[in-house]
Amino acid sequence: MATTLPVKIEFSLPEGWQPAPPDEVGAPGVAFIALHPESRDGFTANITIAGKLYEETDLVSMADASVQRLGEAATVRVAERKEVGNAEAPALAQTLRISTSLHGRLLELVQSQVYLLMQDVHDPTRRAVIELVLTAKPTQLDLVVEDFKDFVRSLRPADPSAG
Repeated sequence: MATTLPVKIEFSLPEGWQPAPPDEVGAPGVAFIALHPESRDGFTANITIAGKLYEETDLVSMADASVQRLGEAATVRVAERKEVGNAEAPALAQTLRISTSLHGRLLELVQSQVYLLMQDVHDPTRRAVIELVLTAKPTQLDLVVEDFKDFVRSLRPADPSAG
């Protein structure tokens, strides 16, 4: 079942990406998914957004938990992990190499994950972690990685005057 985000955000979706209903495309538990139809090659590159309120906001622990969760159904290797953002908007980025199967066939994927710590502009005492994820086959990555970077850069808290 699709979820809602604990804080309101705004973002720009790069050209060529199409929003899809999370439940209809097999992405339960995310609040938003966009597909890149041009990249379709046995797997469609996608961007997802999920988020939760947390009392503890240790981004490294959250990234570790993601690796562990994915590792329950696939072979996962952390290829890169680095702190990004700044003191006002801390973030952590990691790149995962994933080996799994889809319809009985081996599938190699790359997942770029970005964890952003955000405050709700309507209630600054509420802190949430927003998880942005690009999932693609290695052969699709060059086509979509710059779009993902643009997407991440476009994300911001929603304008509180917008309602």
